[in-house]
Parts: sequence; structure tokens; C-alpha cells
Amino acid sequence: MDTLEAIHTRRSIRKYTDRPVPRELVKELLRAAMCAPSAVNAQPWVFIVIDDPKLLDEIPTFSPYAGMCREAQLAVLVCGDTTQEKAPGYWVQDCSAATQNLLLAAHALGLGAVWTGIYPMEDRVDGFRKAFGLPEHVIPLGLVPIGYPAQQPGIQDRYTEEKVYHNRYGKRGE
Repeated sequence: MDTLEAIHTRRSIRKYTDRPVPRELVKELLRAAMCAPSAVNAQPWVFIVIDDPKLLDEIPTFSPYAGMCREAQLAVLVCGDTTQEKAPGYWVQDCSAATQNLLLAAHALGLGAVWTGIYPMEDRVDGFRKAFGLPEHVIPLGLVPIGYPAQQPGIQDRYTEEKVYHNRYGKRGE
């Protein structure tokens, strides 16, 4: 699968089979995530791989849109370590880029995944902080449940010409 095909065909997957995800694939996913660009190449990310079924079952109790964790074989908690920032405040963009790489890699490897948001919702941040023992300087950005897909959502062309301007806001291209 080439890059453009991966981008255009990747969909959020919320239903998974019970087939285990091999550790070597998890390492590939994390390797791809860590290839993301980051401000001043700080790479302020921290990843927690969650594969304990009890922990996966607990997540929806403090993260209301993460019910699919109960079916997923694993989830990756993507966090920013503010002590590793070289450009303060950019950990959000850096970890978002890493999350996108993780999602695309999962798709390219035949896995399904979905990005569930945590930051900046304080109740969710606190829930993950408590459940996973995160220190104050490690902030959870998002959770990515992963598994072999048990659904095949259709492909959508999301290009919208009305959202494109040229040189200035409000100016359409010729």
C-alpha cells in the first residue's frame, strides 16, 4: 500500500476480532509513530501500550467514547512529556503527528484503529493520569485502540473545494 492509498483508505475502526496482535507489529506501529516530525526535533512523546484486558475494560469508565477498548486487543496511550519540549506548547502538535503516523501504520499493516481524544478534557486527563500513574509532566493526548478489523467502512472522498482559498481568506482560485 503506498502512502496516498493509505491516507485515502484509512478509516476509524471501532469493532475488532479476537485475533491477537503480534508484538513485532506493535513495535512497527511505535517505530512509525516515532518517525513523526516534531518541533526542534524534541520528540516529546511517551507511549504506553495497554494490552491487559482488565485495564482495557476499565478505560470506558473514565473515557466515555472509548467503549471499543473492550473489544480491542490493545490500545496505545499517546502522551506528551513537557520536560522534553524544546519549543514549549508544541507537544500537542508533535504527539498529534505521531498519532497520525500510528493510525496510518496500523492501516498499512492490516490492523484497525481509532483515535479517541483525551486532552484537553480535564476529566479524561485526570482519569488516564490516575489509571496509568502518569506524573504531572506527562499529559495524555489521545488513546488509540487497535486490533484486527471486524468491520470495513466504505471509502469517502472528503475533499471540499469550499474549504480552499488561494493567497487570502475568501479568495477562490481560478
